[in-house]
Amino acid sequence: MKTPEQPRVAGPLASYASGFRQDLIRRAYSPWTAAEHMYLMAHLSRWLGERDLVPAELSQPRIEEFLADRRAVGRVRWSSSRALVPLLGYLRDVGAIPEPRRSVPTSPIERLLVEFAEYLASERGLAPGTIVSYRRFASLFLTASAPDPNMEGCGLNRLRSEQINAFVLTECAWRSIGSAKNVVIALGVLTRFLFLEGYTTVSLSEAVPRAIPWRDGGRSAALDPDDVRRLLASCDRHKAAGLRDFAILTILARLGLRRTEVASLGLDDVDWRAGEIVVHGKGSRRDRLPLPVDVGQAMADYCRRGRPQHGHRAVFLQVQAPYGPLAPHAITEVMYRACRRAGLTPTGPHRLRHSAATSMRRAGAPLFEIGQILRHGRMTSTALYAKEDLGALGRITQPWPGAEQ
Repeated sequence: MKTPEQPRVAGPLASYASGFRQDLIRRAYSPWTAAEHMYLMAHLSRWLGERDLVPAELSQPRIEEFLADRRAVGRVRWSSSRALVPLLGYLRDVGAIPEPRRSVPTSPIERLLVEFAEYLASERGLAPGTIVSYRRFASLFLTASAPDPNMEGCGLNRLRSEQINAFVLTECAWRSIGSAKNVVIALGVLTRFLFLEGYTTVSLSEAVPRAIPWRDGGRSAALDPDDVRRLLASCDRHKAAGLRDFAILTILARLGLRRTEVASLGLDDVDWRAGEIVVHGKGSRRDRLPLPVDVGQAMADYCRRGRPQHGHRAVFLQVQAPYGPLAPHAITEVMYRACRRAGLTPTGPHRLRHSAATSMRRAGAPLFEIGQILRHGRMTSTALYAKEDLGALGRITQPWPGAEQ
């Protein structure tokens, strides 16, 4: 097979070329992709030399200027900030260029949001994704309702329950029940934080209305068992991507894991001898679950024949270099692609969590066991699946008054 030509890197980055080439090989880039990255490095090095710049002067504005010049001369490919990620990452790792400057909060609201995020992480121990969500809702509230957003402390000592009610009514008027619930939960946490830190003289958390969804709003959103089988059958297990996707879908369908829990699975979380798996769930919970034979077989097939031989300890990796762990949104994409292949309407992976619970209930599993597998915090969350056992419900159904016997 023909091998690509390797460009000669001259200029300020020349001394780093050999190391960068070895780094691309270590990260399992194909020879052709690695050559493209080397050509990009050669161009950047020439660009720096023409302007008498050293690598340490490669700041973010300079990077944007380089990319703009590259596009201006007609180089459409490899002309985005994403294309430079491997090169800039390597140069930062070896200390050739400075780390990007973190944005410094300038307004009182921004400083307050930074303090709130630190509180959520250190005092509440929330997951990064939850912190991002709470901070976004807090920003909406402070921007809309802070009595004096340009003053240090934002004048929150003058905040009243009327402003909280007005914000909740405005925001929740167009949101779904689930989204509205997230808004008021985040607002409740924010108001408690403001009181604890002295921004308000009284606790306004009790003034935050409650969004309580009607939990008995129909049967679960489980997929039909035939549809689940079609999803699994759509994976081409002769390919690495198919082996990976089949293992992911099998875990979702049999154990009912959340997408974040699947993405966070590590090789050290699987106890093959004991037939158990450790799940990192909500609230930093760690639960041991039994590993069904078909789930273990799907994971083992992927690890033996589909998983890249790489240093990452995450179970599920990308199928193309760089072989990093899958993010939670990538689990959703796996589900979407499987739905399209199976001829189904694309739906999220949480539907398979419902399917797993419904399958267990139809097989006769007690609700408390289903709750243990799904790791529900409240029994009311599991009670939804009682409605899937129509035979049991039929035995306790009372006749309609006045109906013919």
